[in-house]
Amino acid sequence: MARPCAVVGIGQTLYKRRRDLSLDGLVREAALRALDDANLTFADIDAIVLGKAPDALEGVIMPELSLADALGAVGKPIHRVHTAGSVGASTAISAAVLVESGRYDTVLTVTYEKQSEGNATWALSGGKSGGQGAGGTFAPWIREYIRRSNAPEHIGWTVAVKDRQNALKNPYAHLHLEDISVEKVRESPMLWDPLHFLESCPSSDGAAAMVLCSEDKVSRSPNPPAWVLGHAKRTEFSSFPGRDTVRPQAGVDCAIALYKDVGITNPRKQIDAAELYVPFSWYEPMWLEGHLIAEEGDGWKMTDEGATALTGDFPVNCSGGVLSSNPIGASGMIRCLEAANQVRGTAGDYQVDGARVALGHAYGGAAQYFAMWIVSSELQPRFD
Repeated sequence: MARPCAVVGIGQTLYKRRRDLSLDGLVREAALRALDDANLTFADIDAIVLGKAPDALEGVIMPELSLADALGAVGKPIHRVHTAGSVGASTAISAAVLVESGRYDTVLTVTYEKQSEGNATWALSGGKSGGQGAGGTFAPWIREYIRRSNAPEHIGWTVAVKDRQNALKNPYAHLHLEDISVEKVRESPMLWDPLHFLESCPSSDGAAAMVLCSEDKVSRSPNPPAWVLGHAKRTEFSSFPGRDTVRPQAGVDCAIALYKDVGITNPRKQIDAAELYVPFSWYEPMWLEGHLIAEEGDGWKMTDEGATALTGDFPVNCSGGVLSSNPIGASGMIRCLEAANQVRGTAGDYQVDGARVALGHAYGGAAQYFAMWIVSSELQPRFD
């Protein structure tokens, strides 16, 4: 049986463009904030887990070597994780497993991306001229979702406005668009039909960090812990005959495994807040269905009726989500740590009242990699 594991420290560094801060400084600042939150120093850390998206995004190969000093990892085990855009959540889960296994008592985990020093579109298209980028890949699948579900076109605009308004409450969000509105989203340039410019994520610089520890070390922390109740990762090939790109089976299987692990039978009723990886607005309803929170064809109805708003019965992306901050390698971990913020009661102005159980989620590649965890304010919550 796995040892209990908890998040006791959280740190972020997010900037639109931070050319005055080196890559080393970017990750170190987030790590120091997480350590300070946990009332610890680098000397208290047993191991470091580092994650990021492809090295090609900055052109720094094996960054775990060059960043070891900045992360206090000299002479300590440093583990590297990479699972495309889902890497942030996969890294958080890897750190949790190292604690749960008994191998380490206290682990620092850090993820990052410094897109101002790279070219994500070039990297994601393999360097070929005319690369379509992530949006060009996902747009046809979004269009197919709209066809299947009969969703009205304003759903994407609604998600874009909701998440950007939530971001105004989050000092770490990249985008603070004071005048965001459905009209502005609708009138913004079309990038990839049906995605408008303001329905798409930004290109961010940033880092995220967490300190995870075993149950007997939790008492050192001055703040409430977020207990890691369960986690799951699933993968499928990016292309095979009959693959459902709208509702990938790996995503369904990941959710089933996670809910079974935790003991959740009704995710919409038993989860108080969710941070879903939504780089393009239509992925909110798509993942609500793809992860069994809504019935097929009903995800967009949850968005339309306001269920996913900060004051709704299933708040999604209260922090502003990937639509407001997207340092690719860190984006998934930000979803996990923002879920932890909710159950620790440390989310500030975007705190969900009474949040006890929260979901952190990420996907990557051609919607083929999935990583999810559930955290709680209680080590053994009851699910009635």
